[in-house]
Amino acid sequence: MHLKEELTPKQIVAELDKYIVGQREAKKAVAIALRNRWRRQKLPEDLRDEIIPKNILMIGPTGVGKTEIAKRLATLVGAPFIKVEATKFTEVGYVGRDVESIIRELAEASFKMVKAEKMEKVKEKARELAEEKILDYLVPPKVKRYGTFETFEEESSPARERFREMLRKGNLDDRTVEIDVEEKGVSVVGGVIAPGLEDIENQLKDLFSNIAPTKRKRRKMTVKEALRVLQQQEAEKLIDMDEVASEAVYRAENFGIVFIDEIDKVAGKSSGSSPDVSREGVQRDLLPIVEGTTVSTKYGPVKTDHILFIAAGAFHLSKPSDLIPELQGRFPIRVELQALSKEDFVKILTQPKNALIKQYKALMTTEGVEIEFTDDAVEAIAEIAEEVNEKTENIGARRLHTILEKIMEDYSFEAPDLKGQLIIIDEKVVRSKLSDIIKSEDLTRYIL
Repeated sequence: MHLKEELTPKQIVAELDKYIVGQREAKKAVAIALRNRWRRQKLPEDLRDEIIPKNILMIGPTGVGKTEIAKRLATLVGAPFIKVEATKFTEVGYVGRDVESIIRELAEASFKMVKAEKMEKVKEKARELAEEKILDYLVPPKVKRYGTFETFEEESSPARERFREMLRKGNLDDRTVEIDVEEKGVSVVGGVIAPGLEDIENQLKDLFSNIAPTKRKRRKMTVKEALRVLQQQEAEKLIDMDEVASEAVYRAENFGIVFIDEIDKVAGKSSGSSPDVSREGVQRDLLPIVEGTTVSTKYGPVKTDHILFIAAGAFHLSKPSDLIPELQGRFPIRVELQALSKEDFVKILTQPKNALIKQYKALMTTEGVEIEFTDDAVEAIAEIAEEVNEKTENIGARRLHTILEKIMEDYSFEAPDLKGQLIIIDEKVVRSKLSDIIKSEDLTRYIL
């Protein structure tokens, strides 16, 4: 894995602080979980297998950073990561997705990650090979005859070298060439897929793609596009796909992170009615992969014993103790995330690397327009966001997206005509743009 995995818990929290405001308890919990993975790799093999990850249950309202913490954590160390919603799965016998598809998706994410890394390493070599192929199309090799035999002369010629120079400078980018593109000969019969059978369809596609012969199809495209396609083809030939699959399985098993959202929606004690039976069934179906089992994937069997599972939910209508005892026991670390205050909203708008105000300012600079938000404007936006969250459904930081979009709507629309201008957005502008929202009793009409 990447050297970044050797980050200390304090360093991990510091990295997460760059993108997520507050929620120190949750950050601390995931930092320890990540460091424990690094510690586990240092142990003797017999002891290493005995140490299972301490899965985490995040409790808190929507939009406070649960998903973002898990996603940033995975990005931080380059770990395979997927997010799933518990409500998409139902027990066998009900319409829904097969829970083992979670691990198949994780293996797929891991494979794509490893493949991308390997292809990056051979990028230069692949580029050279693609370049030679393009030159073969532009300056075909001369044919030499020896009796009844024909050979192609590969030696460089002045014409070929001139074309190579033009190719590298981009002078030939828009010229059209006809190249052979490799394609897998997979055909799937069209039709409507019954709900819940999508996973079976995907597995069939995967099976046929592995055994289907590679076909070559001649296509016209620009030199720039052809270079990209051929470089991709050559890179894939240069890497060992069996090695990629093996590494992908290893990473999924030892470093994979699965984020299960809306776990509270499948909590609830069974009373015999079918919705409750179904909810409890989802929990019982999830239990084996969280406890540790082996799932068949197209890259090989994946053991789930050491995958880190992070479950999350608002738990407005239920509580963690409503989960079945066996599942509760598999999420020993509980962290509660706090609802966001006005002060938090001010920080979210301005402090993180990807702060919303920074994003809008950057977008407008592409039109040659400079946007400046005054401090009182930021305070007003934060205050209104807090007020709307209190009076309607609390959707946390997501409220800021809709409020800012409302403020920026006219400027975004007129931006091409405002080139070279500096636009100051102060509290007066904010309250003017949001006057309908502030006055309205039925706030949900304006902000969803």
